[in-house]
Amino acid sequence: MTNTIISNSIRFVVLVLLQVLLLNNINFLGFINPYLYILFLILYPFNTPQGLFMLVAFLLGLSIDTFEDSGGIHAAASVFIAYIRPIILRFSFGISYDYQTVKLSNTPYGARLSYIILVVVLHNLLLFILEMFNFSHIYLILKKTVFTSIFTILLVLISLTLFKPKRR
Repeated sequence: MTNTIISNSIRFVVLVLLQVLLLNNINFLGFINPYLYILFLILYPFNTPQGLFMLVAFLLGLSIDTFEDSGGIHAAASVFIAYIRPIILRFSFGISYDYQTVKLSNTPYGARLSYIILVVVLHNLLLFILEMFNFSHIYLILKKTVFTSIFTILLVLISLTLFKPKRR
């Protein structure tokens, strides 16, 4: 129990610092900015209470918003992902999720990939809708969502591969 709390706390701090100190300064092609902090939401234990997860997601988004001065859009997108994560998990992992037997490192690659893609794309879509807050810019919203999501998904997959837990 305490090992999980400590590892999640360290992951929280490292991902926030990595996001605000390094990744927020990447503006590839002028509009592509990876959001690796979503990895915390992806890896957060599945068997924790929903209310606690939503609170932690809010604190994660608020931390990013504080450093980025973005007015709460990251907090809103993170809480949205925390709210719909059970639906995404049920869609990606099926009946295994209902019995709380899912462990991300032990799941089939296709199910894991669909879970990561859904979380990242939905997060980025809501983030850019709130950033623009004008549907007359729908083309720009979709363009930023697609390209930022591709870049973020690649970074998440590389991070998961590099920091794979040791099998015992």
